Amino acid sequence: MSLTLTWHSASATHVGRVRSINEDSYLERPDMGLWAVADGMGGHEAGDVASRTVIEELTRVPAPISREAVIGNIEQRLHTANERLLDYAARLEEGGIVGSTVVVLACHAGTALCFWAGDSRIYRYRDGALQRLTQDHSQVQELVRLGLIDRAEAETHPLSNVVTRAVGVAEALNLDTESHELGPGDVFLLCSDGLTAHIRDEEIAAVLAAVAESRTPGVCRTAADGLLERTLEQGARDNVTLVIVQVRQAR
Repeated sequence: MSLTLTWHSASATHVGRVRSINEDSYLERPDMGLWAVADGMGGHEAGDVASRTVIEELTRVPAPISREAVIGNIEQRLHTANERLLDYAARLEEGGIVGSTVVVLACHAGTALCFWAGDSRIYRYRDGALQRLTQDHSQVQELVRLGLIDRAEAETHPLSNVVTRAVGVAEALNLDTESHELGPGDVFLLCSDGLTAHIRDEEIAAVLAAVAESRTPGVCRTAADGLLERTLEQGARDNVTLVIVQVRQAR
């Protein structure tokens, strides 16, 4: 007999210590089993418009009926966001790109569905181990894939913020999608690169481990606020946004 799973979540966002505008947006819909983080591309026109457009489209995803419907509806909404941003950019007086990274987590029927474009990330903590479920779409990640630099070098590489995919940058949106079996005790973190620029995987693992081991109401809220505070203490050179999702077995 399959397990009945429930989830609890909390989110946090901040403009950071340097930027004047928060170009991040997020979606937190535990009632739908749907969460997302979008990061408007720094240095481009109207990054805040880009991330808001992506999240606005995801709010239109209907209640899940089947795994296939969930995938189709999310992909449709992201492709619509891509079209809207291309149209918006074309109407700007000086042209330019209006783009946003995106990560989406959808939980349905014992499955975690991950969608992403860009360098925002989804992590999963399970059975004492942290795993990154997404691979950055970035120039630095490509250098790592080719074996030209290692992951440690990638963290401080001067091209670390140059993404190769995003919503709103090309006529054809190229999304990656993966599915993973859900288990009780799983804890997920969705975040923009403003968090991972300052917080190491070891710190993330420690925070998510505490969430996994607790059934205390509000543990996700405490963990989200704690990660945000640590990032601000480290200088938060970029906007910071995160969502933590704890999966539990229903009583």
